[in-house]
Amino acid sequence: MRVDALLREGITRSFEFFPPKSDEEAAVLSATLADLEQLRPSFVSVTYRGGRESRQRTYDLVTRIKREGHLTAMAHLICVGHSRAEMTEILEHYRDAGVENLMALGGDPLEGEDLARELDHASDLVELARRVGDFSIGVAAHPDGHPRSRDLASDRRYLAAKLAAADFALTQFFFELSQWTRLVEEVGALGVVKPILPGIMPVTTISGMSRMADMGAKVPEALARRLERAHERGGPGAVRAEGIAAARELCEALLEAGAPGLHFYTLNRSTATREIHEALFSART
Repeated sequence: MRVDALLREGITRSFEFFPPKSDEEAAVLSATLADLEQLRPSFVSVTYRGGRESRQRTYDLVTRIKREGHLTAMAHLICVGHSRAEMTEILEHYRDAGVENLMALGGDPLEGEDLARELDHASDLVELARRVGDFSIGVAAHPDGHPRSRDLASDRRYLAAKLAAADFALTQFFFELSQWTRLVEEVGALGVVKPILPGIMPVTTISGMSRMADMGAKVPEALARRLERAHERGGPGAVRAEGIAAARELCEALLEAGAPGLHFYTLNRSTATREIHEALFSART
Protein backbone atom coordinates (compact mmCIF):
# COMPACT_ATOMS: atom_id res chain seq x y z
CA MET A 1 0.00 0.00 0.00
CA ARG A 2 0.94 3.66 -0.31
CA VAL A 3 2.20 5.28 2.86
CA ASP A 4 0.02 8.35 2.35
CA ALA A 5 -3.05 6.08 2.21
CA LEU A 6 -1.94 4.25 5.36
CA LEU A 7 -1.59 7.58 7.17
CA ARG A 8 -5.12 8.54 6.20
CA GLU A 9 -6.41 5.28 7.70
CA GLY A 10 -4.98 5.90 11.17
CA ILE A 11 -1.90 5.63 13.36
CA THR A 12 1.00 3.93 11.57
CA ARG A 13 3.82 1.84 13.01
CA SER A 14 6.94 1.59 10.89
CA PHE A 15 10.49 0.27 11.12
CA GLU A 16 13.67 1.37 9.38
CA PHE A 17 16.51 -0.87 8.17
CA PHE A 18 19.72 -0.44 6.23
CA PRO A 19 20.78 -2.78 3.40
CA PRO A 20 23.38 -5.39 4.44
CA LYS A 21 26.99 -5.11 3.27
CA SER A 22 28.06 -8.67 4.13
CA ASP A 23 26.70 -12.19 4.58
CA GLU A 24 26.78 -11.69 8.35
CA GLU A 25 24.75 -8.48 8.14
CA ALA A 26 22.34 -10.18 5.74
CA ALA A 27 21.73 -13.00 8.22
CA VAL A 28 21.05 -10.53 11.05
CA LEU A 29 18.66 -8.53 8.89
CA SER A 30 16.76 -11.61 7.71
CA ALA A 31 16.18 -12.67 11.31
CA THR A 32 15.11 -9.14 12.24
CA LEU A 33 12.66 -8.89 9.35
CA ALA A 34 11.11 -12.24 10.25
CA ASP A 35 10.83 -11.20 13.89
CA LEU A 36 9.34 -7.76 13.32
CA GLU A 37 7.03 -8.95 10.56
CA GLN A 38 4.99 -10.62 13.30
CA LEU A 39 4.19 -7.14 14.67
CA ARG A 40 2.42 -6.31 11.39
CA PRO A 41 4.01 -2.90 10.81
CA SER A 42 2.28 -0.44 8.52
CA PHE A 43 5.44 -0.21 6.44
CA VAL A 44 9.22 -0.57 6.58
CA SER A 45 11.81 1.76 5.07
CA VAL A 46 15.21 0.89 3.65
CA THR A 47 18.01 3.45 3.87
CA TYR A 48 20.60 4.37 1.27
CA ARG A 49 24.14 4.61 2.61
CA GLY A 50 25.46 6.48 -0.42
CA GLY A 51 27.30 5.45 -3.58
CA ARG A 52 26.29 3.27 -6.49
CA GLU A 53 26.84 -0.04 -4.71
CA SER A 54 24.70 1.02 -1.75
CA ARG A 55 21.98 2.27 -4.10
CA GLN A 56 21.81 -1.16 -5.71
CA ARG A 57 21.64 -2.90 -2.32
CA THR A 58 18.73 -0.66 -1.34
CA TYR A 59 16.95 -1.44 -4.59
CA ASP A 60 17.57 -5.18 -4.20
CA LEU A 61 16.22 -5.26 -0.62
CA VAL A 62 13.15 -3.12 -1.36
CA THR A 63 12.21 -5.13 -4.44
CA ARG A 64 12.79 -8.39 -2.55
CA ILE A 65 10.39 -7.24 0.18
CA LYS A 66 7.94 -6.22 -2.54
CA ARG A 67 8.14 -9.63 -4.23
CA GLU A 68 7.67 -11.53 -0.97
CA GLY A 69 4.49 -9.57 -0.38
CA HIS A 70 4.43 -9.62 3.42
CA LEU A 71 5.44 -6.01 4.10
CA THR A 72 4.96 -2.60 2.51
CA ALA A 73 8.38 -1.12 1.73
CA MET A 74 9.66 2.41 1.18
CA ALA A 75 12.96 3.07 -0.60
CA HIS A 76 15.30 5.91 0.40
CA LEU A 77 16.84 7.86 -2.46
CA ILE A 78 19.64 10.46 -2.29
CA CYS A 79 19.79 12.88 -5.18
CA VAL A 80 23.08 14.75 -4.58
CA GLY A 81 25.65 13.79 -7.20
CA HIS A 82 23.19 12.36 -9.70
CA SER A 83 22.42 13.81 -13.07
CA ARG A 84 18.77 14.36 -13.86
CA ALA A 85 18.91 11.60 -16.51
CA GLU A 86 20.49 9.12 -14.11
CA MET A 87 17.96 9.80 -11.35
CA THR A 88 15.11 9.54 -13.86
CA GLU A 89 16.34 6.06 -14.78
CA ILE A 90 16.53 5.04 -11.10
CA LEU A 91 12.99 6.25 -10.50
CA GLU A 92 11.76 4.41 -13.58
CA HIS A 93 13.28 1.18 -12.29
CA TYR A 94 11.42 1.56 -8.99
CA ARG A 95 8.20 2.45 -10.80
CA ASP A 96 8.49 -0.54 -13.12
CA ALA A 97 9.18 -2.85 -10.17
CA GLY A 98 5.91 -1.73 -8.58
CA VAL A 99 7.52 0.17 -5.69
CA GLU A 100 5.11 2.95 -4.70
CA ASN A 101 6.83 4.58 -1.72
CA LEU A 102 9.94 6.76 -1.75
CA MET A 103 11.87 8.78 0.84
CA ALA A 104 13.38 11.74 -1.02
CA LEU A 105 16.65 12.96 0.51
CA GLY A 106 19.29 15.47 -0.48
CA GLY A 107 22.25 13.64 1.02
CA ASP A 108 25.95 14.38 1.15
CA PRO A 109 28.37 13.79 -1.75
CA LEU A 110 30.90 11.01 -1.21
CA GLU A 111 34.58 11.90 -1.31
CA GLY A 112 36.44 10.73 -4.37
CA GLU A 113 33.41 10.40 -6.62
CA ASP A 114 33.08 12.41 -9.82
CA LEU A 115 29.61 13.78 -9.22
CA ALA A 116 27.08 15.65 -11.28
CA ARG A 117 25.52 18.73 -9.68
CA GLU A 118 22.11 18.83 -11.32
CA LEU A 119 20.07 17.76 -8.27
CA ASP A 120 21.25 19.38 -5.06
CA HIS A 121 18.20 19.29 -2.79
CA ALA A 122 15.45 16.89 -1.77
CA SER A 123 12.88 19.26 -3.27
CA ASP A 124 14.51 18.68 -6.68
CA LEU A 125 14.06 14.94 -6.23
CA VAL A 126 10.42 15.31 -5.15
CA GLU A 127 9.68 17.34 -8.27
CA LEU A 128 11.37 14.80 -10.54
CA ALA A 129 9.68 11.81 -8.89
CA ARG A 130 6.28 13.43 -9.44
CA ARG A 131 7.03 13.57 -13.16
CA VAL A 132 8.21 9.96 -13.39
CA GLY A 133 5.52 8.09 -11.46
CA ASP A 134 2.61 8.11 -9.06
CA PHE A 135 4.72 7.68 -5.92
CA SER A 136 3.89 8.34 -2.29
CA ILE A 137 6.80 10.58 -1.26
CA GLY A 138 8.24 11.34 2.15
CA VAL A 139 10.87 13.90 3.08
CA ALA A 140 13.14 14.32 6.09
CA ALA A 141 12.55 16.75 8.95
CA HIS A 142 14.96 17.76 11.69
CA PRO A 143 13.29 18.85 14.95
CA ASP A 144 16.22 21.09 15.89
CA GLY A 145 16.98 22.14 12.32
CA HIS A 146 19.17 20.59 9.63
CA PRO A 147 22.90 20.82 10.50
CA ARG A 148 23.52 22.86 7.35
CA SER A 149 20.67 25.33 7.91
CA ARG A 150 21.61 28.96 8.50
CA ASP A 151 19.04 29.28 11.27
CA LEU A 152 15.86 27.63 12.47
CA ALA A 153 13.54 30.05 10.70
CA SER A 154 15.05 29.35 7.28
CA ASP A 155 15.09 25.63 8.05
CA ARG A 156 11.36 25.69 8.71
CA ARG A 157 10.63 27.64 5.53
CA TYR A 158 12.57 25.14 3.44
CA LEU A 159 10.92 22.18 5.19
CA ALA A 160 7.46 23.65 4.66
CA ALA A 161 8.16 24.15 0.96
CA LYS A 162 9.40 20.61 0.33
CA LEU A 163 6.69 19.04 2.52
CA ALA A 164 4.03 20.96 0.58
CA ALA A 165 5.25 19.14 -2.55
CA ALA A 166 5.56 15.75 -0.79
CA ASP A 167 3.00 13.62 1.09
CA PHE A 168 4.51 13.35 4.56
CA ALA A 169 7.69 13.95 6.55
CA LEU A 170 9.69 11.66 8.79
CA THR A 171 11.89 13.14 11.50
CA GLN A 172 15.40 12.52 12.67
CA PHE A 173 15.23 10.76 16.03
CA PHE A 174 14.83 12.96 19.10
CA PHE A 175 14.13 12.56 22.81
CA GLU A 176 11.66 15.19 24.04
CA LEU A 177 8.01 15.69 23.12
CA SER A 178 8.44 19.45 22.80
CA GLN A 179 10.86 18.96 19.90
CA TRP A 180 8.14 17.33 17.80
CA THR A 181 5.27 19.59 18.88
CA ARG A 182 7.33 22.71 18.16
CA LEU A 183 8.27 21.39 14.72
CA VAL A 184 4.65 20.62 13.83
CA GLU A 185 3.44 24.00 15.11
CA GLU A 186 6.10 25.98 13.26
CA VAL A 187 5.53 24.19 9.95
CA GLY A 188 1.78 24.50 10.45
CA ALA A 189 2.15 28.24 10.98
CA LEU A 190 3.63 28.35 7.46
CA GLY A 191 0.44 26.80 6.09
CA VAL A 192 1.55 23.15 5.77
CA VAL A 193 -0.34 20.56 7.83
CA LYS A 194 0.70 17.27 6.25
CA PRO A 195 1.67 14.34 8.54
CA ILE A 196 5.05 14.55 10.28
CA LEU A 197 6.01 11.13 11.61
CA PRO A 198 8.28 11.17 14.68
CA GLY A 199 11.43 9.05 14.52
CA ILE A 200 12.29 7.00 17.61
CA MET A 201 15.61 5.47 18.64
CA PRO A 202 16.11 4.32 22.24
CA VAL A 203 19.42 4.98 24.00
CA THR A 204 20.42 1.59 25.39
CA THR A 205 24.10 2.15 26.32
CA ILE A 206 26.13 4.91 27.92
CA SER A 207 28.44 5.02 24.90
CA GLY A 208 25.40 5.36 22.66
CA MET A 209 24.83 8.89 23.95
CA SER A 210 27.96 10.23 22.29
CA ARG A 211 27.24 8.32 19.07
CA MET A 212 23.79 9.87 18.87
CA ALA A 213 25.26 13.33 19.38
CA ASP A 214 27.61 12.62 16.46
CA MET A 215 24.53 11.73 14.39
CA GLY A 216 22.98 15.12 15.13
CA ALA A 217 20.64 14.29 18.02
CA LYS A 218 22.17 15.18 21.38
CA VAL A 219 20.75 13.32 24.36
CA PRO A 220 19.17 15.85 26.78
CA GLU A 221 20.84 16.31 30.14
CA ALA A 222 17.83 14.96 32.06
CA LEU A 223 17.86 11.71 30.07
CA ALA A 224 21.65 11.44 30.31
CA ARG A 225 21.49 11.75 34.10
CA ARG A 226 18.69 9.18 34.21
CA LEU A 227 20.79 6.67 32.28
CA GLU A 228 23.90 7.39 34.34
CA ARG A 229 21.98 6.77 37.57
CA ALA A 230 20.70 3.50 36.11
CA HIS A 231 24.28 2.49 35.33
CA GLU A 232 25.30 3.21 38.90
CA ARG A 233 22.43 1.08 40.19
CA GLY A 234 22.71 -1.91 37.90
CA GLY A 235 25.25 -1.57 35.13
CA PRO A 236 24.60 -2.03 31.39
CA GLY A 237 21.41 -4.05 31.86
CA ALA A 238 19.83 -1.33 33.92
CA VAL A 239 20.84 1.30 31.36
CA ARG A 240 19.20 -0.68 28.59
CA ALA A 241 15.98 -1.11 30.58
CA GLU A 242 15.89 2.60 31.48
CA GLY A 243 16.54 3.66 27.89
CA ILE A 244 13.71 1.47 26.61
CA ALA A 245 11.40 2.82 29.33
CA ALA A 246 12.27 6.41 28.35
CA ALA A 247 11.58 5.68 24.67
CA ARG A 248 8.24 4.08 25.56
CA GLU A 249 7.29 7.15 27.62
CA LEU A 250 8.16 9.42 24.69
CA CYS A 251 6.04 7.31 22.33
CA GLU A 252 3.09 7.42 24.72
CA ALA A 253 3.37 11.21 24.98
CA LEU A 254 3.59 11.54 21.18
CA LEU A 255 0.49 9.46 20.61
CA GLU A 256 -1.37 11.42 23.26
CA ALA A 257 -0.30 14.64 21.52
CA GLY A 258 -1.73 13.43 18.21
CA ALA A 259 1.28 12.03 16.35
CA PRO A 260 0.15 10.30 13.13
CA GLY A 261 2.34 7.30 13.86
CA LEU A 262 5.68 6.12 15.20
CA HIS A 263 8.77 5.32 13.12
CA PHE A 264 11.43 3.17 14.80
CA TYR A 265 15.10 3.24 13.80
CA THR A 266 16.02 -0.41 14.39
CA LEU A 267 19.74 -0.54 13.47
CA ASN A 268 18.73 -3.88 11.89
CA ARG A 269 17.97 -5.49 15.25
CA SER A 270 14.58 -6.31 16.68
CA THR A 271 14.84 -6.67 20.44
CA ALA A 272 14.57 -3.08 21.71
CA THR A 273 12.01 -2.14 19.07
CA ARG A 274 9.89 -5.19 19.86
CA GLU A 275 9.94 -4.45 23.59
CA ILE A 276 8.85 -0.84 23.09
CA HIS A 277 6.21 -1.80 20.53
CA GLU A 278 4.71 -4.54 22.69
CA ALA A 279 4.63 -2.32 25.78
CA LEU A 280 2.88 0.42 23.82
CA PHE A 281 0.34 -1.45 21.78
CA SER A 282 -0.49 -4.36 24.07
CA ALA A 283 -1.49 -1.75 26.65
CA ARG A 284 -3.71 0.04 24.08
CA THR A 285 -5.70 -3.05 23.04
